[in-house]
Amino acid sequence: MVPSPSLELYHTSDYITRRRMTSVSNDIMENRSEVNEFILVGLTDAPVLQVLFFIMVTLIYLIILVGNLGIVALISRDSCLHTPMYFFLRNLSLVDFGLSSTIIPKVMTGLLTGDMVISYNACATQMFFFVAFAAIESFLLAFMAYDRHAAVCRPLHYTTIMTSKMCAYMLSGGHIWGFLSSSIVIGSIFSLSFCRSNVVHHFFCDIPPLLVLSCSEIHITESIVFILGSLNGSLSFLIIFFSYLLIFNTVLKIRSADGRQKAFSTCASHLTAVFIFYGTCTFMYFRPTSSHSMDSDKMVSVFYTMVIPMLNPLIYSLRNKEVKNAFRKAMRRQRLQFDHPF
Repeated sequence: MVPSPSLELYHTSDYITRRRMTSVSNDIMENRSEVNEFILVGLTDAPVLQVLFFIMVTLIYLIILVGNLGIVALISRDSCLHTPMYFFLRNLSLVDFGLSSTIIPKVMTGLLTGDMVISYNACATQMFFFVAFAAIESFLLAFMAYDRHAAVCRPLHYTTIMTSKMCAYMLSGGHIWGFLSSSIVIGSIFSLSFCRSNVVHHFFCDIPPLLVLSCSEIHITESIVFILGSLNGSLSFLIIFFSYLLIFNTVLKIRSADGRQKAFSTCASHLTAVFIFYGTCTFMYFRPTSSHSMDSDKMVSVFYTMVIPMLNPLIYSLRNKEVKNAFRKAMRRQRLQFDHPF
């Protein structure tokens, strides 16, 4: 359970107090001090809860590593999974791994050692990769929806629509735009002056809690963040929405109940991932800064930085016969190698 803001302020440790006093620069201009490092409040400052959270976060990260890298290995090794659908799934797993690895190791270090200080440049780097991976993930979900649309609505032309070159172009475009939009956002945020405090009421360098610390005018930066976030979210969401609109229209025309069930089953996992991803991102970012609550933001952030990357491999594998068959074949190969090493 995350402590309330009042308890966090009351129970701030001596260490954090000392770091807060020494973290501002000695160069003072117009009675303002520029921050050169930040102190992350973290998930909790209660020692007992820190141990518990460290164990939980470590287990979650291990599941993320095994699940996502396992999906990557399965798809890479099994030729039956060398299709556009699994091409995008493999890259989604890589992005989930990258996103969680941007955040979780620092959280684990802070919970273990109590050192939640992060340098100005490290904070900017962490936010850059987090924003980029989140944008790329939204477009990967859109590309996967378009792939399902091509498979269900235009099965005879599927191989000519979703060619290897087309998949590579889509993936490259998503990555380029993700890193470009992240560069614009980070450039805008870190051009601001941070002189009110260096205590970030979060467990990583996220956008809303950092904007609160700025003593500059933030309306332009907020507008840039909102416009780019809306552009990324709305564009990818529209692709998903119209893809599934056409899919449902096609499926409803199928007379066979088995045929309809098979068509819907190919989309169920993806739809689940879409609802989880867009639901949490919408709740977190498409609200005014004044309405952000520290506790609720932390809980939502835990969900999309840790829980979603952990769930995605399970969502896409548990109900997927091809992935389960590939896993069984991999286990059989490992058993044979173990029984006959030479």
